[in-house]
Amino acid sequence: MTVNMASWDRIVRFVVAVIFGYLFFTKMVSGVVGIVLLIIAIVFLLTSFVGFCPLYKVFNFSTKQ
Repeated sequence: MTVNMASWDRIVRFVVAVIFGYLFFTKMVSGVVGIVLLIIAIVFLLTSFVGFCPLYKVFNFSTKQ
């Protein structure tokens, strides 16, 4: 597994994940939309810590130079 995400990409994903988590846990967003946002937040956190995005690999895309 090679790193295919630049540092700015990882930071953006982390910030978005924190925002989505905040929206879910403060109950500003609930129901199915809240659960979907929470799942996206978890995926974004994992990919930002690892530096690897499986979708980037599938589409042969990379933000790392």
